[in-house]
Formats: sequence, C-alpha cells, structure tokens
Amino acid sequence: MQILVDLFFTIATTIWDVLPIAIIIFGFQLLVLRKPIPNLRKIIGGFILVLLGLGFFLEGLEAALFPLGKLMAQQLTDPAFIAADNVGGIIEWWDYKWVYLFAFAIGFSTTIAEPSLLAVAIKANQVSAGSIGIWGLRIAVAIGVAIGIALGVYRIVTGTPLYWYIITGYVFVVIQTLYAPRLIIALAYDSGGVTTSTVTVPLVAALGLGLSSTVPGRNPLLDGFGLIAFASLFPIMSVMAYAQLSEWQAKRSKQPPE
Repeated sequence: MQILVDLFFTIATTIWDVLPIAIIIFGFQLLVLRKPIPNLRKIIGGFILVLLGLGFFLEGLEAALFPLGKLMAQQLTDPAFIAADNVGGIIEWWDYKWVYLFAFAIGFSTTIAEPSLLAVAIKANQVSAGSIGIWGLRIAVAIGVAIGIALGVYRIVTGTPLYWYIITGYVFVVIQTLYAPRLIIALAYDSGGVTTSTVTVPLVAALGLGLSSTVPGRNPLLDGFGLIAFASLFPIMSVMAYAQLSEWQAKRSKQPPE
C-alpha cells in the first residue's frame, strides 16, 4: 500500500515538473504562432505516457536501484570483505580493486541504458546520414563514463582533491578539440551532458555517498559528491577519441599498399 502512495506522489510531482514545459510549448503554438496543434490526440497521449513512464521509473529508482547502489558500495568497502584478500592487514588503495571494477561496470551499464543518450544517438545518426553510428556513439560515451566513474571512485578512496582531475581533464579536452574532426566536436560536448540524466545520476550519487560513508577518513558531504562531474567530462574525451581513431583508420585504409 505504501508503494502505491509513493507512486501516486511521484507521478503528481512529475506532472508538476513537466507542466511548465507543456504550457510553454502549447502557449507558443497557440498564442504566438497562432496555429492549431497537429495530431493533438497523439501528442496528449504521448504526454500521458511520458508522465506515467517517468513516475514509474523514478519510483523504481528510489525503491530499488538507489538503495542497491549504496548497499553494493558499502559491502564492497566492508573491511571484512577487503581483509579476505589482504595479507598484510593494512588496507591500501589497490585493495579496493572490486570497487573500481564495480564502478566501471555500473558506469558502462547505466550509460547504455540512458534514454537521453539513445535519443541523441538516433538524431545524430539521422542528421549525419548514417556516418555516425548509433551503437558506436553509445559505446564510446559509455566507455568514457565508465573510466570517469572508476577514476572518481579512486579519488574518493585516496582522498585526493577533485580539482586536480577536473582541470587536467579539461586541458586534455581543449587539446583534443584542436585536432578532432569538426563533425564530432559539438556532439562530443553534448554527449557529456546527456549522460547526467535519469538513470546515471541516482546510481552514481548513491555509489559516491555509499563509498564516502564507509571508507575510513572520508566525509560524505566533501567526498561523496563529484562523481557526476567525472561522468560529464570523460565522455567528451572518449567521443572525440573515437572520432579521431575512426578518421585515422579511414585514412589508413585509403593508403595504397607498399
């Protein structure tokens, strides 16, 4: 019964959040453009499905995925679990190898499941007349997020400052921008934004808070946040690297054999 009550409030909150978007879109169409809305029934039905889908999805995150991500982080950093593979008794950063692997896997899987990334990949494929592959872009972004979250988990374990990684990462992004194909630069920057959406953010935030709560000497407020910044930064680098490798491979294939 409590789940139904929570679901009702989640859907009501979703409607309240989406309502301004609907007002702006319908208002401009009717009051500014002064044109009727084509396929009105289909659009209204789509809005209803979006609201219900978001409501069920957000409630599922709160009830299952968010607690599960935090629980996994707590169990993987449990001293009893780490001590099973630790001979010396002193826990070092490399003793958290399963945490890094879990962070990489959860970053890759949540990005592949990200609806906003799928929408961008489909549109990029259509606009580029098929030169940008849907799966190629999704996998490139997912690899970037996975590497970023794994590195962010390493930062939490070691307690190193966040700005070291972010500043260094954006320096690499600027250098890559100078040499990457122009076709992919804007898409690469957008890919860093679409990853921080409905699927990735709750799990990544739960992972960061769970780690900072169980790793000795870490503060959830100071160290628990920041993983989402990694999830936004590293896809930019991975997508541009994917384009640069594809361009290099294409040039190499066109070269006559010696």
